[in-house]
Amino acid sequence: MSISELLSSTNETPLEASFFAQLQKRTEKETKGGKPYLEWDIADATGAITLKIWNNHPQFHSAADTAPDALLQFSGQWTQNQYGVDGKGWKFRLLTEDEKSEFLAGDPVTREKQNSDWADIVDFLSQLADPRLKALCDVFVEQFEERFRRTAAARKNHHARRGGLVEHVAQMMRSANAICGVYPYLNRDLMIAGVLFHDCGKLWENTYPEAGFTQLHLMHGEMLGHIPLGLELVNKLWRDLPLENWREIEPASEDVRLHLLHLIASHHGQYDFGSPTLPRTPEAHALHYVDNLDAKLEMVKDAYATANESAPGIFERKFPLPAPLVTPLPPVADAQADEIEETPAPPSNELF
Repeated sequence: MSISELLSSTNETPLEASFFAQLQKRTEKETKGGKPYLEWDIADATGAITLKIWNNHPQFHSAADTAPDALLQFSGQWTQNQYGVDGKGWKFRLLTEDEKSEFLAGDPVTREKQNSDWADIVDFLSQLADPRLKALCDVFVEQFEERFRRTAAARKNHHARRGGLVEHVAQMMRSANAICGVYPYLNRDLMIAGVLFHDCGKLWENTYPEAGFTQLHLMHGEMLGHIPLGLELVNKLWRDLPLENWREIEPASEDVRLHLLHLIASHHGQYDFGSPTLPRTPEAHALHYVDNLDAKLEMVKDAYATANESAPGIFERKFPLPAPLVTPLPPVADAQADEIEETPAPPSNELF
């Protein structure tokens, strides 16, 4: 079982299950009564949870000596409430070498999805008509594919997992491609390239080591942030392009570079959200909303999987969503729709 499956399967009724995870962080704390306990932040390829280890746990002393980054199996009975996942009668052990290799490869479902998403990204990039944007994207993929595919889209809230950036970018490309069909005046090449590069600075802000599920804290990411890093990276890669081969192409190469940089700089949409400038082109506005939409819907999906019902059809609010969710309305099944179309609606005098 993966952590995401554990989160979606548990509630206040105990669930017997075992799963693999990596210890990300170990924090020593005290209860109000002065008794020591531990908090473990653990993660796998699908998500992360926090476990409390009380001082009467049979493995409390072993837990206190377990090093961060250890790869572990957890077994026991699991429940979930508004405070998170809790275990009863649970225990842990170190993984064997064979188990470590299996675990680091990621769970099969996530691995298959991310491979499919990566194939979609490559396919969209192969369709770029602007030779400058295509060359820029190709050299980026050639140099950074491996790092890109193990980077998260965020440290928390959405796609905050190893490979999450691939999922986020692929879905944004699908959305951007669809939107360009509805608004044909949008520059499709610029939109697709903008999606690829909008979070490229996160390769130094939210990446993972080659073998592990603990996000790295790197000095460049901490001191600069992903937007300045993305601007710097694109400028560096652009300078190495054979631009003299495309002198006769319109729009001019310098205009293409500037518009792409603007997408990166403005994609958060507001100064107080970290954008150094505001969207000033149709593509910049569209990219901002595509980014925000995918992030929000991922949070909604995660909230439905993890939130408990506070009343029938009403779920507890999950931060940072602005309000509690309610059960979504399912679509009408095809057979039912056909039956409804064949049955004339009775007249009604009701106002509502």
